[in-house]
Amino acid sequence: MKQSPAAIRAAVAAMFFMAGICFSSWASRIATIQQKLSISEGVFGAVLFAMPVGLMLSLPVSGWAVNRFGSRKVVCTALIGYAVALTGLGFMPSIYTLAANIMVFGFFSNAVNVSVNAQAVATEALFKKPIMASFHGVWSMAGFIGGGVGTLMIGNHIPPSMHFIIMAVVVVASVFICWRHLNDDRTPATEKKKAFAKPDAALITLGVIAFCSMVVEGTMFDWTTIYFKKVINATDANAGLGFTAGMCMMATGRFIADRFSARFGLKRTLQVSGALSLTGLLTVIVFPYLVPGIIGLMLIGSGISSVVPLVYSVAGRSTTMAPGPAIAAVSTISFLGFLIGPPVIGLLAEAFNLRISFAFVALMALFVIVFSSRAKI
Repeated sequence: MKQSPAAIRAAVAAMFFMAGICFSSWASRIATIQQKLSISEGVFGAVLFAMPVGLMLSLPVSGWAVNRFGSRKVVCTALIGYAVALTGLGFMPSIYTLAANIMVFGFFSNAVNVSVNAQAVATEALFKKPIMASFHGVWSMAGFIGGGVGTLMIGNHIPPSMHFIIMAVVVVASVFICWRHLNDDRTPATEKKKAFAKPDAALITLGVIAFCSMVVEGTMFDWTTIYFKKVINATDANAGLGFTAGMCMMATGRFIADRFSARFGLKRTLQVSGALSLTGLLTVIVFPYLVPGIIGLMLIGSGISSVVPLVYSVAGRSTTMAPGPAIAAVSTISFLGFLIGPPVIGLLAEAFNLRISFAFVALMALFVIVFSSRAKI
């Protein structure tokens, strides 16, 4: 039975939401897990490097699988694996088993990222207006909700293991409900498609801009709660407020990104995004108190909200590459920033302190402004 575009859009949005729930659930309990295993910032930063390792291992598999089986089968399979890996993170008894599980978590995270954005590209083609940013807005909304649930779990002293099991059940149930409504974008056997493609200079530039923004985003996910506890000295009940506020503004910004970009242009939108992130980071660094910290995270969330969806949308309209390969190539560059940034922050925090490490993140926000100003877009 042929699905309506509205039904397909709703199902794809649900997959974005479940992907956001998985990652935000982990992010909201990072400080708890670090404290439980008594891991220092430097060691924990090294442990987080397992995630980029999982991403790199996933790249050839994800690209081949999407081209061979279609993104619908891949996103459903990867989301179930993502949920199972999330559950495992709550039970790891040592840094070694935690690192191994984080690597698996990173593997499925990238598989979901590639396949769900391929679903979004196919869905956007059904409409006469850009809707990519709205999908990412749903992902961010899930981050806001997941962060809020995490704060609630922490406040009620519910262990990460039970928290993650509950979230995994929700994710798996959603996959079984939505899978038949997703885009069936399998490639016919007679049509040969390349699993890998080299992006042109314009796409690489966009990927670098997104990479810098994703370093900021990844840091917000992985280190905000720890920063609020160790630098701002927030209580356990308030430690997640900055993360939740940032996710709220990130979701809001993504729901208006398409309209803002259409009015002011892509370059101006990216410049403003970088400026908001930079201002928010400087606020958090210079004024390490609860209220300024929350305001700073709201600015950061607003700043990073539009960069990635706009880059993916432009990549999907590339004149030199097909939409799917272009999205996959750019998302790979950008997602590396999302995964590599947080471990680097941990190493810098160990060598100096968390405030100094956040200054490095501010530099990434500045680079968004610089590269956006020089890009021919």
